[in-house]
Amino acid sequence: MRARDLIVLVGVILIVIMLIIPLPTPILDILIITNISLALVIILVAMNTKEPLEFSIFPTLLLLVTLFRLGLNVSTTRSILGNAEAGNVIDTFGQFVVGGNPLVGFVVFLILVIIQFVVIVKGSERVSEVGARFTLDAMPGKQMSIDADLNAGMISDQEAKKRREKIEKEADFYGSMDGASKFVKGDAIAGIVIVIINIIFGLVIGMMQLGMDLGTAAGTFTLLTVGDGLVSQIPALLISTATGIVVTRAASEGNLSHDVTKQLSSHPKMLYVAGATVFFLGVFTPINFLLTSAMAGVLAAGGFLLRNTDTGSLSEDEKEEEDNGESEDMKSPENVVSLLTIDPIEFEFGYGLIPLADANQGGDLLDRVVMIRRQLALELGMVVPVIRIRDNIQLQPNEYVIKIKSYEIARGELLLDHYMAMSPGVEDEAVSGIETVEPAFGLPALWIGEEMKEQAELSGYTVVDPPSVVSTHLTEVIKAHAHELLGREETKQLVDHLKETYPTLVEEVTPNPLSLGEIQKVLTNLLKEKMSIRNLPVIFETMSEYGQMTKDMDLVTEYVRQALARQITKQFAVEGEPLCVITLSGGVEKAIVDNIKQTEHGNFLSMNPQDSQPIIEAAASEADRLAQMGHTPILLCSPAVRMHVRQLIERYFPQVFVLSYNELEPHVEVQSIGVVKT
Repeated sequence: MRARDLIVLVGVILIVIMLIIPLPTPILDILIITNISLALVIILVAMNTKEPLEFSIFPTLLLLVTLFRLGLNVSTTRSILGNAEAGNVIDTFGQFVVGGNPLVGFVVFLILVIIQFVVIVKGSERVSEVGARFTLDAMPGKQMSIDADLNAGMISDQEAKKRREKIEKEADFYGSMDGASKFVKGDAIAGIVIVIINIIFGLVIGMMQLGMDLGTAAGTFTLLTVGDGLVSQIPALLISTATGIVVTRAASEGNLSHDVTKQLSSHPKMLYVAGATVFFLGVFTPINFLLTSAMAGVLAAGGFLLRNTDTGSLSEDEKEEEDNGESEDMKSPENVVSLLTIDPIEFEFGYGLIPLADANQGGDLLDRVVMIRRQLALELGMVVPVIRIRDNIQLQPNEYVIKIKSYEIARGELLLDHYMAMSPGVEDEAVSGIETVEPAFGLPALWIGEEMKEQAELSGYTVVDPPSVVSTHLTEVIKAHAHELLGREETKQLVDHLKETYPTLVEEVTPNPLSLGEIQKVLTNLLKEKMSIRNLPVIFETMSEYGQMTKDMDLVTEYVRQALARQITKQFAVEGEPLCVITLSGGVEKAIVDNIKQTEHGNFLSMNPQDSQPIIEAAASEADRLAQMGHTPILLCSPAVRMHVRQLIERYFPQVFVLSYNELEPHVEVQSIGVVKT
């Protein structure tokens, strides 16, 4: 155990000893001086902190110091009443500080107690109570502000975590200070009670046990009690003052001394006004004219010096700006480099949609973005980058744009005072509104008012509010372009996260036989076809097995997909219902197989347009028919051609899912709705 830990433990044990065992007066002298010194250290530390959390141990320290002082009072009371003495320090305070006059000492003691109890303690207690209340009330707003900055890309995840921890610590600190201020209040009351008890029982003990007359007993015990009260109340006053400084301290760049001198001297003209006021007091009142004129001269000289200092520094700044032509910030290379940064995802909106993101106006877009990132982490298995949200005056008032890596991907328009109603397939003439298109899936819809909402719901329309519309659109855009958001750095984060729980598995895959870029290729292939990569252990086990056999990452992806058959089956098949698909005819599959070219870099489909175009058109026709029947468009084919069929149609019909027989569980009932043939 370290020495500093032992000091605290020994101090607590010493407090217990003082409450039980009588101490000799030399030790009492040492403890009294220690008490005064400790109080001085605490108030000086409190004055030199820039914000309250720098002295976060203060509430606990306040309890220990109060307990130490009360234990010292018990020991000194035992010595005063038992031996009619309390050591050199108390005797000095009784004789020298108050001139040996018990009445003067008692009055001084009362004044100190009144100052401490009525002024400082009551004020500190009130500030602590209000500070705790306002800090707790402000916590939700501060948390939302942190989330907003995080979503806007202004801070990193680590910085957001630090700021959240700071908010929690502030709440704990002010809550503790609210309770700790009661210690100071109780200490002041205890000091008064102890002095009264010492005086009364001192007279009784002096007269009845020690044989003193009334005057001698009163002089002896009153003087010792007042000295004891003074040596207790002076440190208590310092601690109370430190409490007030801590709870009233606002965060700043300097300590208390720096802030006081800087802010009081920031208005030199006020020193002229104060000096003139003091000067006229000497002229028109009987106050000593020499004294008032001297003080007025000091104030005027101070104002003159401060004004010249400010003017000189201002002129120097203006001259430097004129010589340089531009500020140092504009010339620093960091500002130029920052312009090169590209945000992975951006959401820009016109000024008419500002209430959507402004929490003060009831907007919850920032909270929805946080939920979108969590939802996609569960669905896709990747951490979606921070979404930067900003307004753009170049857009129409009700328009918004979604960008991926600074390029516009999608655009939409919202009417904040309306609801979007999507038809169930049968139009109801009673439901009227502004015709529009649902942005996420391209479905026809209507913007309807509040008065039409109930009628639309009764007619079977799907009615959603504008924040839900934009949240759905943003979610679908991110899903469709998730493979573009997974770069080397993001892949490295996923690998490192997996390594924490599967270190051996990761070591078998990377850096040998597969590099980080090759792993990224497999993962992006999966995301491109809207396959979740959350089951990384299975993905890595498959890559470990087949990564040594081939360097064709497209082929490795096919093996990974087959290993994820259970996941793919759950994604598309409904329990107890047949999976409706379209299939390829034998002739089409043979035509594709015959046109696969094998190279040292992998296999690819080399089919001339005259042969491929009829296949694409037939697949489109069958997929549309399947979609009109209310089923997900799925094209089922053999494992040998799945990858090439997907490459053939993805440019024209990215919404069609291409699966192979090996990617479905054996128990799944497959129902062919149509066949692609030429």
